[in-house]
Amino acid sequence: MNLKEELINYIPFNEQEEKDRELILELLETQKDIYTRDNRLAHMTASAWVVSEDHQKVLMAYHNLYDSWAWLGGHADGQKDLLGVALREVREESGIHDVRPFCDEIFSVEVLTVDGHVKKGEYVSSHLHLNVTYLLIADAGQSIHNKPDENKAVGWFAPEEVYVKSTEPWFIEHIYRKLNAKMEQWLKREAD
Repeated sequence: MNLKEELINYIPFNEQEEKDRELILELLETQKDIYTRDNRLAHMTASAWVVSEDHQKVLMAYHNLYDSWAWLGGHADGQKDLLGVALREVREESGIHDVRPFCDEIFSVEVLTVDGHVKKGEYVSSHLHLNVTYLLIADAGQSIHNKPDENKAVGWFAPEEVYVKSTEPWFIEHIYRKLNAKMEQWLKREAD
C-alpha cells in the first residue's frame, strides 16, 4: 500500500490529525518533489515514538536545532518507505540497533512548522514538515550515543517525564501528550 492509500485509510485520533491528514493528502497531490528537500515549501518526514520493551520508557534526543529534548526522526530524502526512514533515523540519531516496529501501521500524522535556520552554514527558509510517525519498540538496555551534528544527548525517560524535559510547549500539548495517550491505547489493544 502506498502512503496516499495508507493516509486515506488512516483513522485520525483527533481534530489536529484530521486536518493535518487532509493537508498532507492535498500536498501529495499538488506538490512536486514532496519526498525531497528540493520542495522548499513542504516535504515528507518520518518520526518515531520509541518505547522500551517493558513499555515504561520512551527514547528522546536533545536536538541541537530546537535546543530541546524531542522525539527522533528526519527527512525522507527521496525515500517513500517512511517506516524505513523512521527506523533509519532512530538508528542514526541514537546508535541503537535493536529497534523494530510495533506494527507497520501509521501511528500518528502531523504537519509541523520549521522556523528558518542555518544548517551546515547555509540558511534554510521556514517550511513545513509533512510528518508520519511510527510506534517503535527497542531494548532500553542497549548502548546509546548521540549524533553530534544533530543532537547533544540521547536518553530514556518515563513517558510523563517528556512533558518536563521538552522546552517546546506546542509539542508537549499537541504532540507528546497525544503520542503518550495513543501509546497507552495501542498497548492496551495488544494486551486484550
